[in-house]
Amino acid sequence: MTSFLRSPQALQLTLALIKPDAVAHPLILEAVHQQILSNKFLIVRMRELVWRREDCQRFYQEHEGRFFYQRLVEFMTSGPIRAYILAHKDAIQFWRTLMGPTKVFRARHVAPDSIRGSFGLTDTRNTTHGSDSAASASREIAAFFPDFSEQRWYEEEEPQLRCGPVRCRPE
Repeated sequence: MTSFLRSPQALQLTLALIKPDAVAHPLILEAVHQQILSNKFLIVRMRELVWRREDCQRFYQEHEGRFFYQRLVEFMTSGPIRAYILAHKDAIQFWRTLMGPTKVFRARHVAPDSIRGSFGLTDTRNTTHGSDSAASASREIAAFFPDFSEQRWYEEEEPQLRCGPVRCRPE
């Protein structure tokens, strides 16, 4: 992994996945998308896809052999998912807090207003995934957005986005 210098106040990137249980229900998908926007994340990239089994197995290879691995792969390849690259001052931790605990039962009790507390069904069908570290975010972003250059983004796009609100002028 190539490292590059970033400004100390640079925005951080994270990968966010909306899992098949949420994508299958348009109202839930829209509610999660609105939570992203209302919490002032910048959506750097977004795509909807059906995950190939081989790609999913590679993504979750650290869990291979664990009791939930097969169930997780089957679920994550069962329908469309939505992948985002999100940017925010502390994107990884902020997204993880917004998602809530992985275990839905716990999320409903300790973070009932979190995404998983509100929409999660089971520990596998828990609506969302988020990177757990900067190294994971870089690896996971590359898996879903192979044409995205994190280095180029930090050099060219991030400094402009950090300066203030993004404005769009209709032509």
